[in-house]
Amino acid sequence: MRKSGQRVRTAVAVLTAAVFGLTGCDALGGDAPDEAGLGRQRAEGPAVLWDRSPASIVAVGDSITRGFDACGVLVDCPQVSWATGSSPEVNSLAVRLLGARATTHSWNVAVSGTAMADLPAQMERAAARGPELVTVMTGANDACRSSVSAMTPVDDFRADFKDAMRTLRQTLPKAQVYVASIPNLMRLWSEGRTNPLGKQVWKLGICPSMLGDADALDAAANQRRATVQQRVMDYNSALAEVCGADEYCRYDGGAVFDYRFGTAQLSPWDWFHPSKNGQARLAEIAFRRITAEKP
Repeated sequence: MRKSGQRVRTAVAVLTAAVFGLTGCDALGGDAPDEAGLGRQRAEGPAVLWDRSPASIVAVGDSITRGFDACGVLVDCPQVSWATGSSPEVNSLAVRLLGARATTHSWNVAVSGTAMADLPAQMERAAARGPELVTVMTGANDACRSSVSAMTPVDDFRADFKDAMRTLRQTLPKAQVYVASIPNLMRLWSEGRTNPLGKQVWKLGICPSMLGDADALDAAANQRRATVQQRVMDYNSALAEVCGADEYCRYDGGAVFDYRFGTAQLSPWDWFHPSKNGQARLAEIAFRRITAEKP
């Protein structure tokens, strides 16, 4: 009996050691299946939690974020900006997120006419405000050049955006960033060309690479517009790539590009920039993306 009991105790000890050995291997991130993901969390660190209610906002970008041509011809109108405007007609992102604090806790440092190469300087000004969220909408002017050949190369566009993100991170390593895609310029042309007044304003120099010779439908004109459209799509891919490499950045997934702007969403002065209605739609898109539980 004594020998039998000893054999039982020995077997229990061996089994116990084996169980603890396997558990220890899993805890250290071994090759065993980890359905709960606990091993991966320990190995990679905890997932970054996106704050769906940031307490302060700075907007960077170009004429769209400045509300250009939304209130009058060829003038900025930041009070109707989708990002930080105060107009109840728009119900901007800042108003939706911050409420009464929007006037004291949001800032618009976007500049009409700027391109991606100008974004690092804007990011520096944005970082000085110490925001919890930075909104980015820029890149249309990189495609809206005097000609197709003058458009910003995609590699330069990507490099400038990376530089802008590095500039922000030097001061604010954990500030959240929302990046909006560039609108579908081909659709803006197709909608705006129905208005004679808008086409006259286009001749003043608004996005000539896409809007020049607005009524021309020959092979050369169609190829020119298709080339601009492809460049915009390539820019959006670069935005997604660079943003995707930053754990505190959310790209809109192409939501702005995919939005079907109609005449009601276009400026009644240039039939290209967003109207107040269009600005409101941009605010809705941003709010949904930023407050979503997952990107």
